Amino acid sequence: MLQPKKTKFRRAQKGRMKGIAQRGNSLAFGSFGIKTLESKWITGRQIEAARIAVTRYMQRQGQIWIRIFPDKPITKKPAEVRMGKGKGSPEGFVAPVTPGRIILEVEGVPYEVAKEALRLAAQKLPVTTKFIVRRDYDPTQNV
Repeated sequence: MLQPKKTKFRRAQKGRMKGIAQRGNSLAFGSFGIKTLESKWITGRQIEAARIAVTRYMQRQGQIWIRIFPDKPITKKPAEVRMGKGKGSPEGFVAPVTPGRIILEVEGVPYEVAKEALRLAAQKLPVTTKFIVRRDYDPTQNV
């Protein structure tokens, strides 16, 4: 499961996810990708499930890039605990994403394979996504 080796602080504030993605909003590595259309926290488990779905469908051909990393610690208080008495203990890590952020990129497989693999990955994620293709992608130059 994805998580940082070490963090500066054990607990982080919630923060707000306003606006659209200012960085990580265009394809940088692959020819195909999925872009998020809403703001949400994506856990390390969800990212890993999406990665496994893609690699299974692509039968370990081509290459995959995960463009988000869960580095924000999330805390949770135990069930049936009264209010107060400080913040809960760290439960896991999430990656906050805003609309326009690229989540996964794929290269080295045909258009149809990439589209289906990324569709399966998108089902594992809590956000609505959009399949995108590199602007200068040439389908005649298939792999």
